Amino acid sequence: MLYPLKFTPILKEKIWGGERLKTLLNHDIGTMKQCGESWEVSGIVGDESEVANGFLAENNLNELLEVYLTDLVGEKNYEQYGLGFPLLIKYIDAHDNLSVQVHPDDELAKKKYGQNGKTEMWHVIAAEPGAGLYVGFKSKITKEQYIDAVASGVLHDLLQFYPVAPGDTFMIPAGTVHAIGKGVLLAEIQQPSDVTFRIFDWNRVDDEGNSRELHTEEALEAIHFDENCADFKVHYEPQLNHTVSLVRSPYFNTSLLELDQPIGKSFTEIDSFVVYMCLEGRLHLFYGDGHEVVEKGDVVLVPACIEEVKLIPDGRVKLLESYC
Repeated sequence: MLYPLKFTPILKEKIWGGERLKTLLNHDIGTMKQCGESWEVSGIVGDESEVANGFLAENNLNELLEVYLTDLVGEKNYEQYGLGFPLLIKYIDAHDNLSVQVHPDDELAKKKYGQNGKTEMWHVIAAEPGAGLYVGFKSKITKEQYIDAVASGVLHDLLQFYPVAPGDTFMIPAGTVHAIGKGVLLAEIQQPSDVTFRIFDWNRVDDEGNSRELHTEEALEAIHFDENCADFKVHYEPQLNHTVSLVRSPYFNTSLLELDQPIGKSFTEIDSFVVYMCLEGRLHLFYGDGHEVVEKGDVVLVPACIEEVKLIPDGRVKLLESYC
C-alpha cells in the first residue's frame, strides 16, 4: 500500500544562491556556499525526485507513477497528465537578485518546445529588511517601449517592486515578467516546466567581463503585455487551525494551514494527491495505521489513495497544502 512519501531534495548551486536552505530549512547542502534551489517534488526528466522513506526508498517519482497510476495522483490527474507528474515543488534562496524572466504559456510552450507552460506561485518564508519581489510592470507598456528598455539596460526601471515579509504570497501566470529579489527565501509551486527566458540580468558580468545569455526574441513572443500591469499579490487573512485558501487555478490549488491543535483532513472530494510543505514547527501526520513525523523544511506527498489524515502539531506549525 502507498504511504505518505518524502523525497531526497535535489539541490541546485546558483551564482545568486546562499545558505539559508541549511540554516532556516534544515537541508543538508554539504559544502555548497551558493545553494539557490532545492527541488522537493519533481518528475522533470533528469531531475526525478527519489523516495527517501519507507519500502519504496530509492525509487523515483516517475517509476512510482508508472506502477501506481491513479492510486498516486488520482483519476482526473492521470487522465489529464498521464505519466507526467503535474507539479514541481521547490524552495528558492535568493542571496542576490535573480535574473528578470518570463515563462511561456501552454499554447506557446507546446507549439515551440513540446512542454507545458509555466504558471507559478510564491510564498515568502523569510525576507531581509528591504527585500522584495519584482512582478509585472509599474504601468502598461508597449512592445516598443519594452524593446527600448531592454536595449538600454534599464528594464528594471519599469518593473513593479513589492517589498515583502514572511507569509506574503504571489500568483504569477505564464507570460508575466518577474524576478526574485535578493534577501528572499520562498516556496514555489508551479507547473512542471523548466522553460525560462532570461530578459535582463542586472547588467552583471563574469570575471572575464561576459554577460549571461539573454533570450530577447523568445521572451518578446512569450510576454502577455496586456496582462502585466496588475496586482499579483494574493490578499488573505490567516486563521489559526483552519484551512485558508491562497490560490485556486486550473493548474494547482494551494492553501495555508497554521495549527496549534490537531486537525483532521478529508480528501474524498478532490481526487488528487496532496503535498504538504512544513515551513515552521514539527507535526505528526497520521494515516490509516501509520504515521510520519514532519519537520520544518520537510515536504511530504500524500498519495490520492489515502483519503484521510490527521495532523497533530508539536506546538505551532505552518504548512502549505497543494493539490491539482
